[in-house]
Amino acid sequence: MLKHVEGKVVISLDKEAKNWHTFTNGTKIRRERQFENLNRRETEPVNAIVISGENIPSGVEILIHPNAASETNQIHNYAKLSGKDLDSDIKYYSIPEDQCFLWYDMNKVDGGWTPFHPYETALRVFKPYSGVIHGIEPTVLKDVLYVISGDLSGKVVATLQACDYQIVFQGKDGREGNIIRFRPYGDEKTGREPEAIALLNDVTEKVHNGEYLVGITVSDAKPLNEFVHA
Repeated sequence: MLKHVEGKVVISLDKEAKNWHTFTNGTKIRRERQFENLNRRETEPVNAIVISGENIPSGVEILIHPNAASETNQIHNYAKLSGKDLDSDIKYYSIPEDQCFLWYDMNKVDGGWTPFHPYETALRVFKPYSGVIHGIEPTVLKDVLYVISGDLSGKVVATLQACDYQIVFQGKDGREGNIIRFRPYGDEKTGREPEAIALLNDVTEKVHNGEYLVGITVSDAKPLNEFVHA
């Protein structure tokens, strides 16, 4: 039985799980994410299972940083392995706690993903085009997020630059899922400053009345009452 040390979480991870897509009829096809793509958020696996961690139940599924499953963090020679084990896509790692972003709570009805401290989840905010030309896409408000977890849930905040970190993961339906996480109050342990710097009450009102849209990308941006959390 693998045991964590202070500040680390021991996980297992399927290196190939993210390279598959499941259609609504159950058909699975391989998705070659590594081909001509240097964005590790999109190419590297982030779905992991907790083996051992502080205040984290064993067996819980979590989403981790795409760089966490590196050779540096991999656990080798922890047991006598057969050739079958060595060829397996399941690998074991000991990763820093701050590289664990969210965990899956099967009792939640709105997607199940719950952030670890100090992270919270959010959506981007979009301003629709109001001119006379058809087909013009909405514009994303820069460094602005609509918070959907924690004590700021339901509010729009202004953030520091580039705080809308988008996690690309394998959803429960076998398809790509996306969640935005940020640190509204920073992280004293790692020296991160607060990323939420102001409440935007006027923008919050426009989101709530449907004047502004929310989503992850332009293609899924829609009024708040129509948006389904990932």
